[in-house]
Amino acid sequence: MKEPIITLNNIAVSFDGEQVLKDFNLSIKDGEFVTLLGPSGCGKTTVLRTIAGFIDPDHGDVLFEGKKINDVPPHKRAVNTIFQRYALFPHLNVYDNIAFGMRLKKKSEAEIKTRVHELLEMVNLPGYAHRGISQLSGGQQQRVAIARALANEPKVLLLDEPLSALDLKLRKDMQTELKKIQQAVGITFIFVTHDQEEALSMSDTIVVMDGGDIQQIGTPIDIYNEPKNAFVADFIGESNILEGTMIEDYLVEVAGIRFKSLDSGFGKMAPVDIVIRPEDIDMVPANSSGAHITGEVTSVTFKGVHYEIIVDVDGFKWMIQSTDSAEVGQKIGLALTPDDIHVMPKSKYSGQFGDYSTFSDEMEEDILAAENAQEGNDEE
Repeated sequence: MKEPIITLNNIAVSFDGEQVLKDFNLSIKDGEFVTLLGPSGCGKTTVLRTIAGFIDPDHGDVLFEGKKINDVPPHKRAVNTIFQRYALFPHLNVYDNIAFGMRLKKKSEAEIKTRVHELLEMVNLPGYAHRGISQLSGGQQQRVAIARALANEPKVLLLDEPLSALDLKLRKDMQTELKKIQQAVGITFIFVTHDQEEALSMSDTIVVMDGGDIQQIGTPIDIYNEPKNAFVADFIGESNILEGTMIEDYLVEVAGIRFKSLDSGFGKMAPVDIVIRPEDIDMVPANSSGAHITGEVTSVTFKGVHYEIIVDVDGFKWMIQSTDSAEVGQKIGLALTPDDIHVMPKSKYSGQFGDYSTFSDEMEEDILAAENAQEGNDEE
């Protein structure tokens, strides 16, 4: 088992008297692709900047390969950072941008030339050495920033939402490229994002954060399939989150119906939260024997590979994702298996997420606004 390369012990950070991190603890293994995931203001960038040395914690220790580095300045740490803005030198071409750090370290020009061309191959930019920065697309500029960050062979690369300025298709392409680069160089990547898809597609380990606290650490599959609380379930993908009762081990009641469950250890008649992913719900005829729950369709949205269907079940709006469509106003049945129902303990997030009533209202408002705008255009 690999030893941690970065360890944060009881880190506390505050700005202007406001506590951002309190007794924050995290270990990151050598060679891992770790993503810090959470909403704006949750403290993830503060963690990154503390590792980089740009923030001095109020108390606690930052360890690198087991040695305390609190007093080591940023430029002497074996880490490098890529920010949202790539901070490339506009007056230097691609070659000189990548070579910059190596020249500061007095490496020979022959060594620099070899390394620059190795890195250009790695980031898929062979032949771009003499291009000006202004001649590059956003994705190409990002690749140059990655090559420059890797030029001095850091042991850890820190990435602070580096894909946020790219369009959707380019962002998806770069997610794949970043993972390939990380696997090629074999060093630790610590990536900060609020985009769950980025986290799921690239990471070995995801650290879900909220309010300066870690809510869950795990693999993408674990985080998605076994969320620890309602916040994680809601933040990672679409989720129907309902109140339920654990009648006993392997038997749960939700929406007034008792279902067999795969979960145990909650005790008898224990209040719990239930998460059911929209893609796990089968849509069946309302009067069929397989319909465990029935409801009325309130909206249908075509999403390309599936339909997103909102269903009103006794005032609670469920979301279903299905390759089959339905009509607004149609009565349908929802069919579930024990594997579709995940039981979570009650938490401070209980009752805050999981009902798509607001989602439906927002859709209706958007439709109304679009219709009004069209009427205005027609009048002109």
